[in-house]
Amino acid sequence: MDSRKVPPADRIALFPKIRSTSMVDVDTFLTTLYVMVDDFCKLSLPADLHPGPQAALSRSEVVTLALFGQWQGFGSERGFYRYAQRHLRAAFPSLPTREQYNRQIRRQHAALVAFFLYLVRLLAAQRCAYEALDSSGVPTRDAKRRGPGWLPGLADIGWSNRLGWYEGVHLLLAVNPTGVITGFGCGAASTKDQPLADTLFCLAVPAPAGPGQCWSAGTESVCRRQGL
Repeated sequence: MDSRKVPPADRIALFPKIRSTSMVDVDTFLTTLYVMVDDFCKLSLPADLHPGPQAALSRSEVVTLALFGQWQGFGSERGFYRYAQRHLRAAFPSLPTREQYNRQIRRQHAALVAFFLYLVRLLAAQRCAYEALDSSGVPTRDAKRRGPGWLPGLADIGWSNRLGWYEGVHLLLAVNPTGVITGFGCGAASTKDQPLADTLFCLAVPAPAGPGQCWSAGTESVCRRQGL
């Protein structure tokens, strides 16, 4: 996404309006996000070198599109990419096929994580009076199917008020008063809220305990355990 190719006054009109619950319009959000990501990648990350032909999208473009796809609340990855192919070509002229885009997202995993942590620090997400916890079921496949599935030992069958009986994982989120995610936990679907919350709270000390795998973006000891 090269903002130099488009005058600032016209760049905002590049993106068609789509319904959003945010107070920031889509055009401004996407442009601002790209500038933030690009500055971060240039100043805080090593050069993105890899063998073979040059990727269709730059690292900054991949991170920007990945975040935009989650922020807007598209119904599915396919729905987001269909929108991107129809409406974002002017800003991302080298947009590849969805399969190539997914490969680039996986290759830029470290850059995505690094930018997430940067946002947490930038927003001072954990300097708040309180945080709220909420959980949700995340199905990974039909609960009626036989066999161990593709996440044996990590996913099982549990109950969700929203989904009923499902097979998958149990996601716990911690957010601050402005809605910034400050931590998350993930356990098997049958894991109860309290053990997941206990594990999340224990991450402030050197040895987390309890079921599920949890991580908190603002806890330096956890970042080191995660190799960040």
